[in-house]
Amino acid sequence: MGNEKNQLNCFFVSDLHGEIERYKKLFLLIIEEQPDALFLGGDLLPSPLMALTSKSDYFHDFINSFLAIELKKIKNKLGKSYPEIFLILGNDDGKMDEEVILDFEKENIWTYCHNRHLMWKDFDVFGYNYVPPSPFRLKDWERYDVSRYVDPGCIAPMDGDLSAPVSEYELEYATIADDLNKMTGDLDLSRSIFLFHSPPYKCKLDRAALDGKMIDYAPLDVHVGSIAIQRFIEEKQPLITLHGHIHESARITGAWRDKFAYTESFNAAHEGSELSLIRFNPYFPQNALRELI
Repeated sequence: MGNEKNQLNCFFVSDLHGEIERYKKLFLLIIEEQPDALFLGGDLLPSPLMALTSKSDYFHDFINSFLAIELKKIKNKLGKSYPEIFLILGNDDGKMDEEVILDFEKENIWTYCHNRHLMWKDFDVFGYNYVPPSPFRLKDWERYDVSRYVDPGCIAPMDGDLSAPVSEYELEYATIADDLNKMTGDLDLSRSIFLFHSPPYKCKLDRAALDGKMIDYAPLDVHVGSIAIQRFIEEKQPLITLHGHIHESARITGAWRDKFAYTESFNAAHEGSELSLIRFNPYFPQNALRELI
């Protein structure tokens, strides 16, 4: 534990949904503590409805008018102490914003991780945006899970709305399970950090407030995570998996973390007004802490 080489301070946040006050708290902590890395787990931008109904530039062009600008200021202030920033998008973020995300990656503001394998320090970093089909209309980052089955009350990818074009074949046949297999193949994942938006299925991290609800006399499953991600974690045993998406899960289960044999899994989504910040050292993930700020 005393080896300085094995001391890395990482921040993980998710589902900030363009809420300025949460971001300000996060930025202040980055300046004060100068973490080695920041992981942003998707649903970073204002909701599409907020962008449509608000007159503020923050919501119409959040990345250019706020997020990237503020991080540039921090980068100029901290210099070499500026953290590595790894980010993905979530199901409430439009694919239309992917291009500007990639533009700022060229300026070394952050690294966009979706469907990529990156190396950082002694660790492999992967990212993945997609979640299983939900009841929401925006389908940019929704994908069939392990088959073309859709839960009662949810909308199939083919039947929703898109902010950027996708082939009909991809919408109709692509699955999260296939994507994860293609991304990782036979790699040894024992030193890997996975940045997912969806949590794994039927655990402490994916519990939705659907108790007693039914659609056409069919009871709704209160667990809404990804079966593909669950199976992937159990079979491949990555070191750390980071999740968001289900805001109320920690309140219902009383847990923001779960463990799958060797894998430590954390969910930073939070339904309160506070910033939910998870601090972890990838050399000792069992010592991770969550703080509501």
